[in-house]
Amino acid sequence: MDADRSAGTVTSTEVTDVLVVGAGPTGLVLACDLARRGIAVRIVDRSPAPPRTSRAKGPNPRSLEILDDLGVAEAVLAAGSAPLPMLKYRDRAPVARADPWAGSAPSPDAAYDRAWLVAQWRLEEILRARLAGYGVRVELGREVVDLTQSPDAPTEAEAGAEAEAGAGAGAEDRPEADAEASRVVVTFAGDRRGEEAALRARYVVGCDGAHSSVRKLLGIGFEGTTREDQVMVCGDVELAEDALDRGLWHQWFDEDGAVMLCPIPGTRTGWWFQAGPERDGRGRPLAPTADGFRRLLAHHTGLPGQALTRAELLSTYRVNVRMADRFRAGRVFLAGDAAHVHAIAGGLGMNTGIQDAFNLGWKLGEVLAGRADPELLDTYEEERLPVAARTLDLTSERLRATLEAIRRPGGGLDSAITADTTGLGVGYRWSSLAADRTHLDAGTHPDASSHPDAHTHPDRTHPATVTHPTGAPHPDARTHPDTTHPTGAPLTADEGPQAGDRAPDAPCTDAATGAGTRLHRVFAGPRTTVLGFGPGSAAVLDEAAATYGGTGVRTCRVYAADEDRGENRAGEQSQEQGEEQSADRREGRTGAEAGPPGCAVIDAEGHAAAAYGTGASARAEASAGGAASGARTGTIVVVRPDHHVGLRVPADDARSVREYLRRLHGTGHSAARPPERSSERSPDRFPDTVDAVRKG
Repeated sequence: MDADRSAGTVTSTEVTDVLVVGAGPTGLVLACDLARRGIAVRIVDRSPAPPRTSRAKGPNPRSLEILDDLGVAEAVLAAGSAPLPMLKYRDRAPVARADPWAGSAPSPDAAYDRAWLVAQWRLEEILRARLAGYGVRVELGREVVDLTQSPDAPTEAEAGAEAEAGAGAGAEDRPEADAEASRVVVTFAGDRRGEEAALRARYVVGCDGAHSSVRKLLGIGFEGTTREDQVMVCGDVELAEDALDRGLWHQWFDEDGAVMLCPIPGTRTGWWFQAGPERDGRGRPLAPTADGFRRLLAHHTGLPGQALTRAELLSTYRVNVRMADRFRAGRVFLAGDAAHVHAIAGGLGMNTGIQDAFNLGWKLGEVLAGRADPELLDTYEEERLPVAARTLDLTSERLRATLEAIRRPGGGLDSAITADTTGLGVGYRWSSLAADRTHLDAGTHPDASSHPDAHTHPDRTHPATVTHPTGAPHPDARTHPDTTHPTGAPLTADEGPQAGDRAPDAPCTDAATGAGTRLHRVFAGPRTTVLGFGPGSAAVLDEAAATYGGTGVRTCRVYAADEDRGENRAGEQSQEQGEEQSADRREGRTGAEAGPPGCAVIDAEGHAAAAYGTGASARAEASAGGAASGARTGTIVVVRPDHHVGLRVPADDARSVREYLRRLHGTGHSAARPPERSSERSPDRFPDTVDAVRKG
């Protein structure tokens, strides 16, 4: 794509806020997140029919939290199964069993402790159904063949048209002048009559896989390596009933190859089949066939080849480790495999894409609603590009460990699974949206706790540059920005999560209804949440509720079990409102379509205080005399819509809370800015705060 070309004259009148290209898990999660925000979104896929692939084995714990937020986790859990113990063989004989999840269990701060097995086609089916509930359906058989965008900002007349249209209006309701102001024109392959079809979109997101047409049209590099010597054939197969125990993941690793068979949940005789390929006389891998699968099955397992009754979706997998040079060009973004592809070990490919989408969705929503400045979109690449770089390292490391393990009898795929692969430790402490960064001295680089994996690898050093998969320093490497707390008052790392970290979950009780709930249920839906701990937090919660109400911000007072609640504050809801909100959640209504934006919960067992370190803060303030007046006692935690801590400050620091919310959501009811305007930047300008998150 030539980013400097004018959009030109297009006869089509189709227009939308966001066009999502690619209807795999990444694109569907993004479309669902945007649709529930009231954003005019369309999603297209070049395939003529929904694919039936099941190659990705399922969401990890962090992705399950995202799916829970979108209201589909229960359906995903019902459609799949818990990961299975592994039975490993050598020379057709069982030699070892392993259950990598045997020692794990849900904890107060994380309701999901393990990945979940579910066929990818079934996950996509669930997400498509959720999206259809918002009136959006995947447009199949639409192939993007050209993208053009203007480098110029809208004219004053165009900007005025956007302002008159209103922050929440869908693209179809906006004047034609506003449609002409759309910055991206997308051209699709002609229909059967040979005509070209085009669509205007304010933003385009390429979620169209490793061979992304969007990325290629943008001219963005996709550097890395393809290992031709690391090849695997894959497919979905059916085995005769009782051929193998479906309660196990069977793995045969021999000196001359391997076969792995895992039951596909929701099927009676379906299995995921993965194997080292057959090879010709010159050692070159042969293309997969049903008969070839039967020969591999008989050779390694001792089962008769006829036990494999059907094979479909056959493919050859080569280890690819690649990452895009950048994740944004003007108004076009890349997410998922279009931006990065990983070694298969650890199962992080699909999951990293889902988490890309969850990071980008709320930012697009706030900008398009006119509440946030377009510069907020710069933080998508700032945050997700370093995570992708680190994930490439992690999956490559896990692949090396697995290949080493299977050389020995008893080694297997359990070597690929570590605490790192849950996704729960990934955060953005280096981000410009990590407003306090209180664990640092001004002007210094992050310490080991800044690493996305710090929860599981506290001894890791935070390196100074992001390295590209090829080994060269990534062009986005920068010096870390100033890291002073807005108030200048540092907190210590043992007081709870820092800005940028994933916000912990915690079981608690809904103060209005007495029903059990969790903090992540409070966070659910497309809003920022302001948590208030301690009596000193009431004034800040009241101000946030009065300023923002239902425009993207909810407040939640977290009471200790023995704390006097008194009368409901302005930022809290009545019992009637609480019951209405509970009904919203039961019926899947979240965010823009849900009810009251404020709530109160009781931390009956102290899990929330422990997770957020507020008990230690309160004791420290009390010992310093702060509790004498009660004015200072408490902590405010601002949780972003993607469940990451944005700001964590003492309760008397209302100014920092006010400024942070203004950055994400504008000034509230009284002075909402006009809907999104152009924020074009030079294609070679990168965010200033992308820092190192790869291994040292």
